[in-house]
Amino acid sequence: MANIHPGAIVDPKAELDGSVTVGPFTVIGPHVKIGAGTTVAAHVVIEGHTTIGRDNRIFQFASIGAANQDKKYRGEPTELVIGDRNTIREFTTLQVGTVQDKARTTIGNDNWLMAYVHVAHDCIVGSNVTMANNATLGGHVEVGDWVTVGGLTGIHQFVKVGAHAMLGFQSAVSQDVPPYMLVDGNPLAVRGVNVIGLRRRDFSAERIAAVKQMHKLLYREGRTLEAARAGIAELAQSAPEAKDDIALMGAFLAAATRGIAR
Repeated sequence: MANIHPGAIVDPKAELDGSVTVGPFTVIGPHVKIGAGTTVAAHVVIEGHTTIGRDNRIFQFASIGAANQDKKYRGEPTELVIGDRNTIREFTTLQVGTVQDKARTTIGNDNWLMAYVHVAHDCIVGSNVTMANNATLGGHVEVGDWVTVGGLTGIHQFVKVGAHAMLGFQSAVSQDVPPYMLVDGNPLAVRGVNVIGLRRRDFSAERIAAVKQMHKLLYREGRTLEAARAGIAELAQSAPEAKDDIALMGAFLAAATRGIAR
């Protein structure tokens, strides 16, 4: 049996692994599934059609799987899916999706969500993402792997943030942020390449040089976006060790829907 505090209210239809720990005054609804090793602190509410993986740490006062804040939502059985080894701090709010989109909000693995983080309906958050205190995602936002979002930063609905990007403190993000870039401000500005983050992830000097060249093509030569994309594609011939990074950037730019931060 799961280690459930007698002061918690867990619906008998909820599916909790036997190694799950639940603190006092927590409420868990009937459509919730929680995997092995996950700990849920006191005063947490987990509801909706919510699936939570292994070895997550959910701190007190978090709200997980509540009805989303889309005015079109009519209580449809949409989902929230959370992966493994995430840390979800106090007063974080993670909400279910809508039928107008994919009907699912998704959180990956090994993410660090600090206090008061909000992830709205139909968002996709990758893995190894850090969101500092009060960072907020509007509906339908996509955040790639290894992204860092600074405190008090707001990301407009439908925006995409590419892998390995860093968004500085108190930024207003209303356009897509390409992978590897360092941005901040209101209005948002691209400050350079997230070099420190890439070095921490053991990017080679050759890969970092290729990323810097992509930044130059996008931001320093006065090119149109189409001309910059063409130049980036050509880099694969001269920087074969960075072919995956170049492909990632090319795919992101091709899929950008709100225009990229420039």
